[in-house]
Amino acid sequence: MVHHLIEKCIIFNMTKEECLEALSKHANIEPVITSTVWNELEKENKEFFEAYKKKRRDVTTKEGNSSDTTDFNLLGSRDTTSSLRR
Repeated sequence: MVHHLIEKCIIFNMTKEECLEALSKHANIEPVITSTVWNELEKENKEFFEAYKKKRRDVTTKEGNSSDTTDFNLLGSRDTTSSLRR
């Protein structure tokens, strides 16, 4: 479940910190749990996360600021096909 919710955060271009906050606030998942799962996903999908971080930096540079935290209710409203290994 946490894995799936992290994927939703990624779809909305959230940082790890934004994802930790959103899952804690809206799904009542302890940040240490989300952080552990995120770290494992990073280990298993290094190339994906390198590209994701680069994309986030590029977007942040273009916009001149970091993205706002997306309301977690939006995360549940969009279905996705996972590109991350489980």
